[in-house]
Amino acid sequence: MESQARGGTRWKRFAVVMVPSVAATAAIGVALAQGALAASFSVSGQSFKVSADQLVGQDFVQYGSLADGTDLKGNKTAHPVAVSGFSSATISNMCQSVVTPDVPIFGNISLELRAGRDTQKPVKATNLYLDIAQLEADAKFKNIDIGVAAGDTRIQPGTEKKVNPFGFAQRAEEATLTDVRQTAWATTAGTFELSGLSLKLHKGVKECY
Repeated sequence: MESQARGGTRWKRFAVVMVPSVAATAAIGVALAQGALAASFSVSGQSFKVSADQLVGQDFVQYGSLADGTDLKGNKTAHPVAVSGFSSATISNMCQSVVTPDVPIFGNISLELRAGRDTQKPVKATNLYLDIAQLEADAKFKNIDIGVAAGDTRIQPGTEKKVNPFGFAQRAEEATLTDVRQTAWATTAGTFELSGLSLKLHKGVKECY
């Protein structure tokens, strides 16, 4: 009985810690939009998965960079990433999931966030940058330039030292991605509007795909 009581308490604490992170993300987004924060930060030791029926973004750029951070044991590490940037974007039926391993008593715990399931009310973002480790989607680009120097594109503010300005990049007036499946290390946005937000915790592994 005592173990069950302790487990219930820890479960509640886990939820209390995770839920306010949504509000914190929104606050950080507002600060970024106002120029109060640099976009460069140390990523956590966990990647996360994102799926969406469709992402339509304006002023698309993509280039190579590094996401500095630590692993789950606190050891410093860096992850090569493909940064995808948009001046604005709409996202339909977005799902984001992350699995926290080895939570005492419960084992693996999954955080699942969904938004934009109403086709008339998609998720909206401005100054959106995604640090991607893997991406699968059907893609359509409007007025694309492939092979431009990264320094000639719109680099995410605060990350210039992590990007080779002479390295490969591409850009397009508009990008439409459908059936999106991606693994990412970080997402930043000036503003991020999550319509129909739903956040749930699950025992075990429950990911978006």
